Amino acid sequence: MPVTSRPQSAPALSHRERQVLAHIAEGLSHKQVARRLGISVHTVSTYLRRIRSKRTAPTVAHLIRLSMAEDVAAPAGKP
Repeated sequence: MPVTSRPQSAPALSHRERQVLAHIAEGLSHKQVARRLGISVHTVSTYLRRIRSKRTAPTVAHLIRLSMAEDVAAPAGKP
């Protein structure tokens, strides 16, 4: 299943969705992402569900490819 950059008709990812996606692409767990962003694990799952509804990304591998295709970068200065 190919992952490409956002089709013109696809809705854009919100700032927070992009942050969650960047951290998942770094290899962080839902719990680690939640801690870094100051949100609950449930909220991380909600953001990922929203990302998946906007893009074709059924697996973590697809999410990582999506982050690369959309050039989503983790915030600077984070370990």
